[in-house]
Parts: sequence; C-alpha cells; structure tokens
Amino acid sequence: MKICVLGEDKRSLNLRNILNSCSTNIDEADCIVTSIPFTKDGVYISGERLKIVDLIDMLSKSNKILISGSINEESRKKMKEKNICFYDLMDFEEFSIMNAIATSEGAIKKAIEMTDFTLNNSNILILGYGRIGKILANNLSGFGAKIYCEARKKKDIALIKSMGYNDIDLSNLDTFLPDMDIIFNTIPHMILDKRRIELLKSNVCVIDLASKPGGVDFEYASQRKVNLCWYLTIPSKDSPYSAAMYIKDIIYDILGEEDIWEKK
Repeated sequence: MKICVLGEDKRSLNLRNILNSCSTNIDEADCIVTSIPFTKDGVYISGERLKIVDLIDMLSKSNKILISGSINEESRKKMKEKNICFYDLMDFEEFSIMNAIATSEGAIKKAIEMTDFTLNNSNILILGYGRIGKILANNLSGFGAKIYCEARKKKDIALIKSMGYNDIDLSNLDTFLPDMDIIFNTIPHMILDKRRIELLKSNVCVIDLASKPGGVDFEYASQRKVNLCWYLTIPSKDSPYSAAMYIKDIIYDILGEEDIWEKK
C-alpha cells in the first residue's frame, strides 16, 4: 500500500520508510483520510485548503472512501445524497471510549496544574454523566475525592448511586455549587450561567470539556476572575501517541472491511 501525505511537512512525520512521494493530485487514492475535525469553518477541510464542495464532487464521481472525524451534519447529508462511502471515527463506540479515557486523564492533569490543593478530600462536581463523565468519576475516585455527579436520566442517577457517588438532579444543582472545589463540565450547552457563577466560591476551579459552544458563560466568568479553562481536543494535546494509535486501529479495521489493503 502506498501512503501519501498532503498539506503536511513529511520531515516532521518520521515516516521515511513508508511514505512515497506523490503529487498534489488525490485522484489516484483509493481512500482519503482527513484531519479531525473534518472542518472548522464549514467551507474548507481542516488542515488543507481544499473546499468541502470540491472534495464531495470528486468523491461522487469515484468509488473512493472517506475517513474523517466529527463530520458536520451538512457534509454528512450531502455525502449521503450522493451515495458517497464515508466513515466518521466518532461513530465507533470503541474509539469514543478510548478518546474519553485520554480526555479524562488530561482533564485531571489540568485540574492539578490549576489548583493549589489536593484532589484528595476535595468536593468535585461532574456535570453530565456520559462516557467522559463516567470515566472521569471512576478515575477521580482513586484520588480520594468526594465526587458529585449531575445527571438527568433516571438510569444514570441509579448508576451514580450504585457507584457510591453523590447524585445531583439539575433542579437541585444550585444547592451544591457553593461547596464545590472543582467543577468539570461535559454538557455542550449553557449550564453555568451568570446566576450560577455567582454561587461559586472564590477559589473554585472550573474546567469545561464540552464542545462548542461550551457550557459556561465565559465572558462573565472572566469578569468574575473565575479560575476557568475551556479545555478541548485533550487527547491530541496530552497523549498524542495514544490518540494516534486509537485512530490507526480504527482506520486499519475500515481498510480491512473495504478490502483496500491489496489495492495498488
């Protein structure tokens, strides 16, 4: 199999043994792998000055497959309409779990860097009890922290209780906020608004892990000088090697299913 890289400095990749020189023409490729996220502005492919509309047009005229991550809904819709074969890494459960593990470890590292007190015996609130919330709570429990988890679904509340954590319903959140030392948010919509920010203690540490638009009123939090960090794309920042291995494994599985390995 030939591997060609466009839009990157090959010297920085340390792949001299497998990289082949190639032109900027991607017509020869059987599979196209883009950076993650698929796009940042909805117009161009992330990391390359290639328009999404041009890529979709090219894919529609061939049997090529596309592998990316966090593909926006508009692009998904257009590719489905044109019967383009594409894979979004975020749709793979195993990738999401491994990604959540790396995110959890990075979030804990950031919390330690941002505070002058130990996680042990600290009151830590996790907003949202999805993949990241569950793994984060489990990892924090090893530090001896007092863990509080906010959830809305009854099954999540039951699971929180079964794990020995303190469960919080959103309707009662305000009661607990003044006592929290560290807050991790995983909910991608406004939850820590101006009113709730007013309830926080002066030395609280807030780490927002939610994707855009986030879950904190960042402007007001800044005015109140809250110790806050909106920490995104953690795996690529704190554990790039592991993150790359997760992606590689999924891509290899896809290539195997599509029988591309033997293509020349």
